[in-house]
Amino acid sequence: MKCEDLLKLLNEYVDGPIDPAICEEFEKHLAGCNPCRVVVDTKKTIALFEKDRPYELPIQFQERLHQTLRERWKQSHNTGARGA
Repeated sequence: MKCEDLLKLLNEYVDGPIDPAICEEFEKHLAGCNPCRVVVDTKKTIALFEKDRPYELPIQFQERLHQTLRERWKQSHNTGARGA
């Protein structure tokens, strides 16, 4: 599959059902083509925002994110207190 072919099928790939054989070719092309991977990732991001629905993060990710934010908040506030 060439980049041009991939771009022609991009909406079908992201938005809806696509022939599994074409999907396999699509994935093979993406594995070796960083510019197309960037385009596909961007299209997927835009599609998420267009739907205007919150995306539920997996609970393990939420917990790690909250822990990291708490640690960074503590670090930034402890650093400020030392300078006073």
